[in-house]
Amino acid sequence: MGPGARLALLALLALGGDPAAATGREDTFSALTSVARALAPERRLLGTLRRYLRGEEARLRDLTRFYDKVLSLHEDLKIPVVNPLLAFTVIKRLQSDWRNVVHSLEATENIRALKDGYEKVEQDLPAFEDLEGAARALMRLQDVYMLNVKGLARGVFQRVTGSSITDLYSPRQLFSLTADDCFQVGKVAYDTGDYYHAIPWLEEAVSLFRRAHGEWKTEDEASLEDALDYLAFACFQVGNVSCALSLSREFLVYSPDNKRMARNVLKYERLLAENGHQMAAETAIQRPNVPHLQTRDTYEGLCQTLGSQPTHYQIPSLYCSYETNSSPYLLLQPARKEVVHLRPLIALYHDFVSDEEAQKIRELAEPWLQRSVVASGEKQLQVEYRISKSAWLKDTVDPMLVTLDHRIAALTGLDIQPPYAEYLQVVNYGIGGHYEPHFDHATSPSSPLYRMKSGNRVATFMIYLSSVEAGGATAFIYGNFSVPVVKNAALFWWNLHRSGEGDGDTLHAGCPVLVGDKWVANKWIHEYGQEFRRPCSTNPED
Repeated sequence: MGPGARLALLALLALGGDPAAATGREDTFSALTSVARALAPERRLLGTLRRYLRGEEARLRDLTRFYDKVLSLHEDLKIPVVNPLLAFTVIKRLQSDWRNVVHSLEATENIRALKDGYEKVEQDLPAFEDLEGAARALMRLQDVYMLNVKGLARGVFQRVTGSSITDLYSPRQLFSLTADDCFQVGKVAYDTGDYYHAIPWLEEAVSLFRRAHGEWKTEDEASLEDALDYLAFACFQVGNVSCALSLSREFLVYSPDNKRMARNVLKYERLLAENGHQMAAETAIQRPNVPHLQTRDTYEGLCQTLGSQPTHYQIPSLYCSYETNSSPYLLLQPARKEVVHLRPLIALYHDFVSDEEAQKIRELAEPWLQRSVVASGEKQLQVEYRISKSAWLKDTVDPMLVTLDHRIAALTGLDIQPPYAEYLQVVNYGIGGHYEPHFDHATSPSSPLYRMKSGNRVATFMIYLSSVEAGGATAFIYGNFSVPVVKNAALFWWNLHRSGEGDGDTLHAGCPVLVGDKWVANKWIHEYGQEFRRPCSTNPED
């Protein structure tokens, strides 16, 4: 039962005093005039009942709207969840919207059945941490690709550079965000004191709530007043008192009895009166610094190009060839090699796996996917700068993996049998999934990589198992270039010089996936077992 309906029922109980005492209700039947007078209260009852029915009709229309909206998404099952805006709204709907719908209703018999059904599946639905992670993913995409929040709310990906806005990517189907969606993203940032991200998202929430004339939907957690409240305090926190005052006054228009907001208005007015134009001026908000990422500008610049390796006519020493590596295994079907960079030497092997092999690897890995970790000293930790899930596949899982190992060994000339190489790691990136600049080889003698007792990672062989619509490039920071995702292709590079020292030029990153479902497979090859396949050298340049 909606709030309007509940008020109507309360009104039924509150109809003027004691009617029996006023009209002699106990013997109404004894005079026709008394019967006629009894019709007046009934007319009031009819009015109350009419208001109750209207409230129930409005509530049912709202529930029907929510039902139709969700049903339409399920009827079109061909739409993959590769758009980060769609992915965010799915997580929010499952984590928040359904809960708000179910718990906003009264405990009638039918509603009790709905609540029981919800409670049975509640443990399988995304947790609040998932909603927070999805919101942070949108902020990450906003930062790395310099995206416009208003554009994101409309479902389009537009880059902001200075005062100009350009289309970065145009999805085939638009998925817009509601006012409550924008509020939830802004609130995640607000709760951590990140007003740089909170303010534009809360501003968009206020704008969309205003456009809807403050209309509240059953699945919404927030209202226009909530958005105004949070945005006003965020403005105050960054020193924009004039903005905070304006928003607080607007809040009082809708909720004039709110004493806390009334006190805030008096405080803001006093501050402006005491400090004048200094407090009224809009303050530039600094983006939160990422302490572990000192190469942020280069990294993000390479990601924004969506793949920026030099073309062959610009650098003649780059080339393409058919590669056999003097291996009989590749004699009849040589690999299609493209040298994309010289220092560090990085080769891209096109069509290294088939569509069927890529699909098989994904299917084998999917049941075993777990949140990816990184080496931190002697420990392995889940961190915000690596968002993905990964699984490790032994070659005994499927004969196809043995064939794949033979192909990698033939192409690289290295021994990749355990313990000289790690099992195949398969990675699936999440919403805005990324891996910020890092080395594949160990940079500390206490690294968990040395537990295999086969030395450091001498080489990386990375296979792209899927395509993406935008983003997801592999950026080499000091090489100042990036390689876009090329489905079924494989990247190969040496992590160590022949002297055994790490190659600092291999610092690389997995750019956030803007739109798409990115899968890669990594085969890391270690030093031991390669003594005669890649002999040592004292030349630091080798």
